[in-house]
Amino acid sequence: MKVGIIGAGPAGISCGYQLAKQGIAVDVFESDASVGGMAKSIELWGQKVDLGPHRFFSKDHRINSFWLEVVGNDYVMVDRLTRIYYQKKFFYYPLRPANALINLGFVEAARCLESYVKEKLFPTAQDNTFEKWVVHRFGQRLFEIFFKAYTEKLWGISCSELDSDFAAQRIKKLSLYEAVKNAAFTRRQSSHQTLIDQFAYCVDGTGAVYQKMADFVHHGSGEVFTDTPIKKVVVDDMKTAVGIESFTGQTAFYDHVVSTMPITQLVRCLPSAPSEVVEACNSLRYRNTILVYLRVDSDTLFKDNWLYIHSPDLLMGRVTNFRNWAPEICNGLADTILTLEYWCFDEEKLWQMTDEELLTLGMSEIETTGLLHQSKVIDGYVLKISKSYPVYHKGYKRALNKIENYLDTFSNLSVIGRGGAFKYNNQDHSMLMGMLAAENIAEETNHNLWDINTGDDYQEHSFITESGLQRK
Repeated sequence: MKVGIIGAGPAGISCGYQLAKQGIAVDVFESDASVGGMAKSIELWGQKVDLGPHRFFSKDHRINSFWLEVVGNDYVMVDRLTRIYYQKKFFYYPLRPANALINLGFVEAARCLESYVKEKLFPTAQDNTFEKWVVHRFGQRLFEIFFKAYTEKLWGISCSELDSDFAAQRIKKLSLYEAVKNAAFTRRQSSHQTLIDQFAYCVDGTGAVYQKMADFVHHGSGEVFTDTPIKKVVVDDMKTAVGIESFTGQTAFYDHVVSTMPITQLVRCLPSAPSEVVEACNSLRYRNTILVYLRVDSDTLFKDNWLYIHSPDLLMGRVTNFRNWAPEICNGLADTILTLEYWCFDEEKLWQMTDEELLTLGMSEIETTGLLHQSKVIDGYVLKISKSYPVYHKGYKRALNKIENYLDTFSNLSVIGRGGAFKYNNQDHSMLMGMLAAENIAEETNHNLWDINTGDDYQEHSFITESGLQRK
């Protein structure tokens, strides 16, 4: 058997690694110059940085064991510190009641509590939107302060147009009660993933995990081809995936094809897709990411790993301080590298701006926050990433179900990954997709890959700690 894999992000390279472990010949094709996808690491100014804050955390014993198998002892446990920047004030996240009360003031805090109690007494009718879901859980006022602005920056649509699936995947079990309880009774591992206060991090950056997998594939039964974008999956008259065609016109033939390319791109290149499926593809959208890296002449800016920027007057959505992750990635240098994240669609002005314009914007906005104090920006770098977030607009699931049903009519084709399956995956979700896809191929199991990241039920719970795995 020989397997072709499109994409070397967490899903694709995890699948390739698992197949190579079993001696199956595998070719992995990556359009970028390095592996890791959105979780890769890059070198800047003598240091290593990631594409924003990509922490690794999972409660799934399978995934944690897999991660440790690859990483070995080359990781540290990072104490998480994150805050929300709103109205020129910094709110600890997870919640610290005293800090929130001081920043909001007694009058605003009372309004939030009144809104919350009102919602419990007279619940908002649900319409499957993110806005109504959050309002029902936290009250109107807390929604407006701590959810609305940031969420609309990320997705580019109103919270009333965003599907509640986003909330169900990311904050499903989070409630005001749990947040207060977590603040009052500090624990090393919270029961809710959003609230964890420690996470594992590879000492060479998040991307080193996936580079280790690629090295294993390369030295085993396969190969990883970077800088090799793929045009389409080749299928025969029996609707069987038989190969992969590159943009150079070359075709390589395989017994099975695994695709992590954007699901819309995959379908549009398949022959004779039904009009209703093409129409469904046209209704799905991806959000782009712009990363503005700033090199600052200080090593003591602020202690947060990253900050959420909720102020609606600022375009950036997050600021990551890589000084506060693993000391090894700084290589002993005293400068701090900050990453400012912006999100946009292709047609937006932000996406059309030059690097110089984006650097000017980033420096102006970071100055506004006061985070630099007296320090100076001495260099900058811009990185644009297309189609990084699948947008869960209201009703997207109907369109996605049509596409899933259509793709299920093809044999020897597995579709996984954040872009490939149109799922807002964390690293652990994508790794699990790759692992289970490999099992389907090598062991002829029948895992439903579409169902991953639709719930959080695990076969066996565990956590990664400084000394290894700890079972719950």
